[in-house]
Amino acid sequence: MRRSLALFRAFRHEQDDPEACYSLLARDAADQVEAYDGPMAGRTVLDVGGGSGYFTEEFRRRGAHAFLFEPDPAELGGKPPAAAVVADGYLLPLRDGVADVTFSSNVLEHVADPETFLSELARVTRPGGLIYVSFTNWLSPWGGHEWAPWHWFGAERARARYLRRTGRPAKHTLGENLFAVHIGSTLRQVRARDDVTLVSARSRYWPFLAETVVKAPGIREFATWNLLLILRRCPT
Repeated sequence: MRRSLALFRAFRHEQDDPEACYSLLARDAADQVEAYDGPMAGRTVLDVGGGSGYFTEEFRRRGAHAFLFEPDPAELGGKPPAAAVVADGYLLPLRDGVADVTFSSNVLEHVADPETFLSELARVTRPGGLIYVSFTNWLSPWGGHEWAPWHWFGAERARARYLRRTGRPAKHTLGENLFAVHIGSTLRQVRARDDVTLVSARSRYWPFLAETVVKAPGIREFATWNLLLILRRCPT
């Protein structure tokens, strides 16, 4: 419960204190990866869509050989991590099976073709390697991102409200850089794949019953908040 409360408090200050928010989230995510795959020291970790590099830096602090791949140069910020690469997650400039861990935090809802994106994550992960994918499901209270929870009443209405309240246009536009991704359809797609196995599907932030809530159709689309998928790359 203490962990979840700390994360929710940090999220409230994402805009005015991103350093504190994302540093905490990075530590928490790295802890989750290590819970499934052991210490990261000496491992090769790919951070796909990692923005300004908080996750990459955290993995490096834990001794990993971590590399950031981000498609939008603006998201890298003024001081991106060393050796950051501007690259599309649909077509990473890497050979097959180079990573022990492929990591993608809250990216899936920003890609138009999640299946192709997941295929690329699987391709660059070695057989038996771990794939960490989390995303904010559309019907979650945070599904509309900066204009949530008003997205429940329509995306355009929510964007208009955001503009009225803040005096600036919203960063995200549905169908352009934000997409309505749902838990049920995503789980069906993942389970149908032959290149990965599903280790765990759980709420990323819930303090209890994190896997149970994901098993409840309908309810999970609202109550999960953010879905975390832990996958293993199948042997070739």
